[in-house]
Amino acid sequence: MAARIVGVNLPGKKRAEIGLTYIFGIGRSLSNKILAEAKIDKDKLIDDLTAQEVDLLKKIIEDKYKTGGDLKRFITANIKRLKEIKCYKGTRHEKKLPVRGQRTRTNSRTVRGNARKTMGSGRRPAAKKT
Repeated sequence: MAARIVGVNLPGKKRAEIGLTYIFGIGRSLSNKILAEAKIDKDKLIDDLTAQEVDLLKKIIEDKYKTGGDLKRFITANIKRLKEIKCYKGTRHEKKLPVRGQRTRTNSRTVRGNARKTMGSGRRPAAKKT
């Protein structure tokens, strides 16, 4: 049986340590901390977890951590607040530029949407001479 925690179906054939990372907001270190608190072996497969263990994991995650949609709303609200107060980070978000001090002369393609604005890119080939 595939476990369902916080609205996410966890993959049954994965180890518990890895399976918990499928939940938005839980990485490897946090999944290890949760499993240690629940006293569940991190090498145990998700399919091998008992119903009691799954319920315990649900309870720990829901009570102590912000995950999934709640976390996404929290992040969005923080970015909106930064934009409203017109701080440096907020203006960088508005302009769709890197926020955390990265250089922009090169290597900001992911934030800018892979915008290549050099001379040769996107030009049609020259007409053939007759």
